Amino acid sequence: RMTAVVLGAIVSLSFWVSLYCILCCVNGSRSYEWNCRLVTLLHGILAVCITAYIGYVDGPWPFSYPGTRNTPLQIGTLVLSLGYFVFDMAWCVYFRTEGPVMLAHHTMSILGILLTLWLGESGIEGCAVLFGSEITNPLLQTRWFLKQTGQYATRLGEAVDALFVLLFVTMRIFVGGTMLYCELVSPRPRFFIKCGGVAMYALSWVFLVDIVRFALRRSAKWRKERQERREMADANGHDRKR
Repeated sequence: RMTAVVLGAIVSLSFWVSLYCILCCVNGSRSYEWNCRLVTLLHGILAVCITAYIGYVDGPWPFSYPGTRNTPLQIGTLVLSLGYFVFDMAWCVYFRTEGPVMLAHHTMSILGILLTLWLGESGIEGCAVLFGSEITNPLLQTRWFLKQTGQYATRLGEAVDALFVLLFVTMRIFVGGTMLYCELVSPRPRFFIKCGGVAMYALSWVFLVDIVRFALRRSAKWRKERQERREMADANGHDRKR
């Protein structure tokens, strides 16, 4: 069983590396980070779509049946993401683009997936965590692309930021907290799986601190811009009266 998983992980890693290399060749005028983020965007979309299907259609429902045996679809999804996380972890370490928090997230994701595949159970929780952590990823990448193309300081940039914060708090904190509670009170999941759930949820709170700081800065900037527009409108009104 593990031999097939290892081979699948190698194939998955080869796929993501090959995709990155192809993008670098096709988008030679773009930076390495641009192409890496395209890979990240694709993985995020794929992961969200597949894990949503697993949770809402294929089952079982992760809040009611944690600790159940892995299904072939769950295994395939986790193997696909395992290859991606190994690729992205290596890329981030090589180019030194991420801080310790993101590297810790990738490390825990890799270890969590490996543990789930090795035990042969709790795949549904792994897919649920993958869904919750990746659902904000497309917005995060969109934000970066908007910055690179000079379109971040627009209404679209504001909408992306607001939706990102809303989704993160909803999925990672509230829904994630509910998922963790179901995991901890259920007798089925293994102890190490529960420890991994606690660690991932704690990391979400670390991310939340940074997001709250960002939201406060963004809010202050919005208020300042509105005040400046109001003062400019008032000044123009006075000029017309003269």
